[in-house]
Amino acid sequence: MTKVQLKKFKEMLEAKRDEIIKRAQQTLDEDMALDANDLPDEMDLASSEYLQSFTFRLRGREKVFLDKIQKALEKIENGTFGVCDECGEKISVKRLEARPETTLCIRCKEDQERVEKDFT
Repeated sequence: MTKVQLKKFKEMLEAKRDEIIKRAQQTLDEDMALDANDLPDEMDLASSEYLQSFTFRLRGREKVFLDKIQKALEKIENGTFGVCDECGEKISVKRLEARPETTLCIRCKEDQERVEKDFT
């Protein structure tokens, strides 16, 4: 992979990371507080609690995504970016453009999904 391609992927990953951190900060600033005095009845309170719970679940998923982004950035730094963790083959540039945080080539990912499907 060329230095230009690596730089492009690094910028993509950093932009994704920054967006997730921005949304997390927004959640902390705006969505953390439920003030029962602002909500006229129990239905409004329940609805607000549900929305807050949903937002926190989304942020939890984003934390996992942040970890994947961080690992991809580390792989760029140590020269292993774009190599499948499973088979050691190169991951196609097209796949990396779609999911730069991926750790598996398309064949290994399909195999993984097939195994997961068999267990559910």
